[in-house]
Amino acid sequence: MIKVLIVDDDFMVAKVHAGFIQRTPGFAVVGVAHTGAQAMAETARLQPDLVLLDIHLPDINGLDLMTRLRETAPELDVLVISAAREVETVRRALRGGIVHYLIKPFSQSDLQERLEHYRSAYQGLDLSKDVAEQSDVNRVFGLERAERERSEPHLPKGCSAETLRLVVDVLQTADTDLAAAEVADLLGMSRVSARRYLEYLHDESRVDVRLKYGAGRPERRYALKPA
Repeated sequence: MIKVLIVDDDFMVAKVHAGFIQRTPGFAVVGVAHTGAQAMAETARLQPDLVLLDIHLPDINGLDLMTRLRETAPELDVLVISAAREVETVRRALRGGIVHYLIKPFSQSDLQERLEHYRSAYQGLDLSKDVAEQSDVNRVFGLERAERERSEPHLPKGCSAETLRLVVDVLQTADTDLAAAEVADLLGMSRVSARRYLEYLHDESRVDVRLKYGAGRPERRYALKPA
């Protein structure tokens, strides 16, 4: 589970963002800070993996805060979420090593897309390997996704390539076929969303479906077809 600290001076906005994150599989909000001082204290106490950082804070500029946070937690990743649109601000944030810059206002799907890319790319780097493959680097910079989207059929509205890959990974590692409810539990997502991805894979002839009969309606169970 990726631990997230939200840093935003607006209490209501921070609450909304927390709700977005909690509905994204694989992420958990471990704390919220509304000032730079609170962010420093919470980072030292909680040691989050990722900070969602606003730039306009009452006691410090968010980009200056980012430097201080990394003195406390050198491995910390930062995703900037701000209404600041100045080009120089964006350039400075990029030079500071952020994983993404999302301009307010934005939708839940906008944030989830960035979070899913972060999870699959940055967190997906295999630390057990001494060297990275070019495909690993491409994934971090979003090139793998662009190439995949050119070659893969368009996904249904509301679906993302990153989450689809997680669903496929779950099916690949399973010892038996799985129901949508089981996939949902394993990935921390809703059953409706899991079923949407599984039915997409079935429509694309990438999974087999078996009906399991019992009390009530038959249960649809999914298994990847052999490569």
